[in-house]
Amino acid sequence: MPAETDLIQVSVRGDGALGAGGDIKGNALGHGSAVTYIEHQVVQEAAPWFQPSWPVLIGVLPAQAGYYQYRPLAAELAEALESIGPTGRCQVISGTGGVGKTQLAAEYARTALSAGAPSATGDERALRRNGSESRGVELLLWVNATSPQAVTDAYVVAAQVVIPGGTTGLDANEAAQQFLAWLRTTTRRWLIVLDDVTAPGTLTGLWPPDVSVGQVLVTTRSRDAAWTTETRALLQVGMFTPDQSAMYLRRALARPGRTESDSEVAALAVDLGHLPLALAQAAAYLVDTGRSVSRYRALLADRARLLSRLVPEISGLPDAQTRTVNAVWDISLALADTYRPAGLAKPMMELAAVLDCNNVPEQVLTASAVRSFLGGYRASDVATWAPNESGASDGGVVDDVDAEDVLRALHRLNLLDHDANSGTVRVHQLIQRAVRENEDTRSHLRELVSASADALMEVWPDPERDRVFALLLRANADVLISGSEGYLWLDGAHPVLFRVGRSRGESGEVQGAVEYFELLADESHTQLGLDHPDTLAARHEKAYWRGQAGDVAETLAVYERLLADQLRVHGPDHPDTLTTRNEVAYWQGEMGDVASAIAATEELLADQVRILGPDHPRTLASRGNSAGWRGEAGDVAGAIAAYEDLLADRVRVLGPDHPDTLGSRNQLAHWRGEAGDVTGAVAAYEDLLVDRLRVLGPDHPDTLATRNNLAAMRGYAGDAAGAVSAFEDLLTESERVLGPDHPRTLITRGNLAFWRAEVGDVMGSLRAYAELLADRLRVLGPDHQDTLTSRSDLAGAQGESGDVASAVSSYEQLLADRLRVLGPDHPDTLATRSNLAGWRGDAGDLEGAIAATEELLLDQLRLLGADHPDTLATRNNLAGRKGEAGDVAAAIAAYEDLIVDQVRVLGADHPSTLATRGNLAGWYGEAGEFSRARIAQEILFADRVRILGPYHPDVLSTRYNLASLQGQSGDSAGAVVAYEELLADMFRILGPLHPLTFDAFCQMRHWKDQATAGPQ
Repeated sequence: MPAETDLIQVSVRGDGALGAGGDIKGNALGHGSAVTYIEHQVVQEAAPWFQPSWPVLIGVLPAQAGYYQYRPLAAELAEALESIGPTGRCQVISGTGGVGKTQLAAEYARTALSAGAPSATGDERALRRNGSESRGVELLLWVNATSPQAVTDAYVVAAQVVIPGGTTGLDANEAAQQFLAWLRTTTRRWLIVLDDVTAPGTLTGLWPPDVSVGQVLVTTRSRDAAWTTETRALLQVGMFTPDQSAMYLRRALARPGRTESDSEVAALAVDLGHLPLALAQAAAYLVDTGRSVSRYRALLADRARLLSRLVPEISGLPDAQTRTVNAVWDISLALADTYRPAGLAKPMMELAAVLDCNNVPEQVLTASAVRSFLGGYRASDVATWAPNESGASDGGVVDDVDAEDVLRALHRLNLLDHDANSGTVRVHQLIQRAVRENEDTRSHLRELVSASADALMEVWPDPERDRVFALLLRANADVLISGSEGYLWLDGAHPVLFRVGRSRGESGEVQGAVEYFELLADESHTQLGLDHPDTLAARHEKAYWRGQAGDVAETLAVYERLLADQLRVHGPDHPDTLTTRNEVAYWQGEMGDVASAIAATEELLADQVRILGPDHPRTLASRGNSAGWRGEAGDVAGAIAAYEDLLADRVRVLGPDHPDTLGSRNQLAHWRGEAGDVTGAVAAYEDLLVDRLRVLGPDHPDTLATRNNLAAMRGYAGDAAGAVSAFEDLLTESERVLGPDHPRTLITRGNLAFWRAEVGDVMGSLRAYAELLADRLRVLGPDHQDTLTSRSDLAGAQGESGDVASAVSSYEQLLADRLRVLGPDHPDTLATRSNLAGWRGDAGDLEGAIAATEELLLDQLRLLGADHPDTLATRNNLAGRKGEAGDVAAAIAAYEDLIVDQVRVLGADHPSTLATRGNLAGWYGEAGEFSRARIAQEILFADRVRILGPYHPDVLSTRYNLASLQGQSGDSAGAVVAYEELLADMFRILGPLHPLTFDAFCQMRHWKDQATAGPQ
């Protein structure tokens, strides 16, 4: 008695008939064809075998989906399968659920089977639709290959059809192997489609043979490495393109009286992530409900509505689909949970589902906070949320390797894309939503939100050195916060709520940070109450970023209101209260009230020493602020001494490499430069740069700031060309690290424009200032201090380029705005008045310029004091304008008095003191005292060479003046020689296009003409 055998009999008749077996009922292809179907049965004796009429189809060939979209991938698939080679071709189509893998395979199978059927003229080959020749097949076996048994059963059916005499006496496995043997030896062309294979192991011992007449096509959600061999290739199927999505939706939604805009259709495709299955179900839902696309998109965006309620019920799904889009990945996720490490795939997917679908940094999903969360799921058999008291299951801890393996398991099943090279994870938005809306996921959303927020904080660098990484973290934090359902406020405000706002500001999105913290402060008030520490902290952040955005007056007002509330809630000695007092003092100074800033800082410092101790970092920070304000008040020497003391204490308390210690060195270098020790400042910045590179790295903002300061100081030391080159390099790095719109990048552009003018490129500088102003208006707004600074720089550049009238007009408009924004007593407002007076004088209104300068001097004496550097500078300007107005004696007397005070306040070697000596010598010459002028210039020349070196621009200017005096004294020939020698150095140092070089050349020609003409 033969073994029991499952038999299905297929017979065909008619020209061009194509048979179908398996679980097909009543299907036939070909002219005059018919199918005889015998139900699945168990027989005890051999059934009669019938010679099949070729070509033969066995299995269920899926019908083409409605509104089918041809994809170029189909041509790639056909080209690969139909390539001529010594062995058969095998393609494995991989992709996540719903991308159309089966439809792609069915399209090829349908074409191959048609190409193998005899035509009406007897031609055994047919042409593909694109006109290329296709290898037709005589046997097509379509297998629903979800398990080894399903594949074996299909092979048994096929064996009964194609093997002469059938499979009498064979059990199922023997019959399957007999079929594989027949495939290996037959000369007939065949195609085996193994649809929806779970994993490579499903086909162990069941792979069709590699022969020249055979083709194998596999569809699977898996992309395991085992799929790919020398004779098998993996073909990854993705989403529809935007054009394919739009075309599908337009065709599927086409109904009488229904119109949808192209923009709405395209937007819906984006909302659905171009997933073919989702597009089909959404279109069916829209037609069934009669809703418009715009209305559907609004429903889809509503987090309160489940995705399962926005697609048809199972009975109404299109194209014989059996799962709604929200459930299509359940099988894959359950399978992933069986992969090592078992039980962790689902919770990892849940974590990914509350973060940004576009890019989750791998560091976040492998952080210790995530591993601790996963530890609660570690079990050998099932994954349930049952952590023990320590937060981990008895299965053991989850390490970073485990977390990485879970990501790879999910990647292998196309549930997410894990790019090991970039270290990022991507999840399709609908997979995310389906996981997030799962009832089990929602039951422990609190734990998911907490673990994800903790992981973000764990990996978030401070400071941020990689702006792309910071952008990814902000995007993930935004998604997490928007879907957190209040769980980030249960124990106060989670730190991630603050970190994302700070990151936004630190990246240059200052206004965005202001708006964020305004909303956060309001939300904290609602969630926690007005006096909660986190509410007060959010108000502090709001004030801080408002200040960074340039709203100085409102920032001070907000901090003063916050201080009043902190005094009431915390008391005067609370650290947060002390911090806000520091901010109030700082912004008083920024408003121009330097005296109040100094007084407030000194009072704060006394309280900090009492409460926190003299070595507390905040106490040391206040000492730094005090030193800085002392310098701003004009006591540069006092500022230097204070910073030297502070530096020694910070080295002792914090160590030499602490950022605050390096910050003190930066400030000390700055004030040394302000004191006139430019060479010492350059050396200090060079040493600091070496240490910041070593400690912080080349991309740290403080390192970039040091490069900025060093470049500027080198320029002031006389190397203007080197400053231009350094700023060009720095600008490239700042744009890469910080971004083109970051405030510090914009500052670098301003510095570069300044030094371009110093090397003679006045028009290039003018263009650069105009472009910078446009960008600052766009990025920072019209009232930001940096924007106002750009307007001042542009006005000055207009004057330097010869457009004095525009310079006057620009400064007049700027003065009005600075009065409005900063007030009349702010140093920047006073500086604008000084510049306006100067350009009015150059425009010919000397009387008005003198009057404006005298009024300015009175205000500076009142606000800044007689010894402030700005007051001394105004006295210098006033003396010069009096001389230009014809009162040379008054100019000389004013300069002589000024020099005495500058030597006392600034020192004899300060650049401003030396500049005043040069001005005084010039007016000696204007008074006709050439001998006295020449002696003064010679002494000044010697001092400048000693202090600045022989090639500093100021030294060259002094040589220029000496040569001119030589000619004015009657020595025309000597003047010519002096100018020729000077020009040689100017060409080398300043360049031939520098204005001073051009003036020297003109003077040389003048005195040469004088020497040639002889005595007049």
